[in-house]
Amino acid sequence: WGFMPSDKALVFVDNHDNQRGHGAGGASIVTFWDARLYKMAVGFMLAHPYGFTRVMSSYRWDRNIVNGQDQNDWIGPPSNGDGSTKPVPINPDSTCGDNWVCEHRWRQIKNMVIFRNVVNGQPFSNWWDNGSNQIAFSRGSRGFIIINNDDWELNVSLSTGLPGGTYCDVISGQKENGRCTGKEANVGGAGKASFRISNQEEDPFIAIHADSKL
Repeated sequence: WGFMPSDKALVFVDNHDNQRGHGAGGASIVTFWDARLYKMAVGFMLAHPYGFTRVMSSYRWDRNIVNGQDQNDWIGPPSNGDGSTKPVPINPDSTCGDNWVCEHRWRQIKNMVIFRNVVNGQPFSNWWDNGSNQIAFSRGSRGFIIINNDDWELNVSLSTGLPGGTYCDVISGQKENGRCTGKEANVGGAGKASFRISNQEEDPFIAIHADSKL
């Protein structure tokens, strides 16, 4: 693709400027305002080996879109009447409240950061796509991700590169005390697994890795 060398590249989905329409990208920038697509985009970024990744952590503001431009793009973080920045309250599920978005605390993104650490140094392999918006790939024998961004169901059996066993999907849940709080993926002895992802799911992607094996 003509990209700069991976060890010299900083990659991110959005930043504080372009999520407000400033700089390059314009309306094509994906942000937390479209959380479903955003989680898929950040998940892909963190699963792919290219570059040094940066995860955004934002706050909400009252947007006022006029002719495609947010008239309130200047608004700062949640603040008190005296202008001081409000503290960040943490909810019981570890997300943030009081208009702090804290994308880095979303389970799907937090777990994909762990995924990236687990697969560090592993090759990009077992690429698959359906010629549209369903894709999958593995990171050597340590991790595998599959994404359905089509308007129809994904139903496929693929080589994951992982050893046989049962794995916990770290998008719909996570491994806790040896059990899975989300979906499970069964990988056969030859490394193949069957995946079914509805286009209606809240998070239409699955990620498994060596440390999520049950």
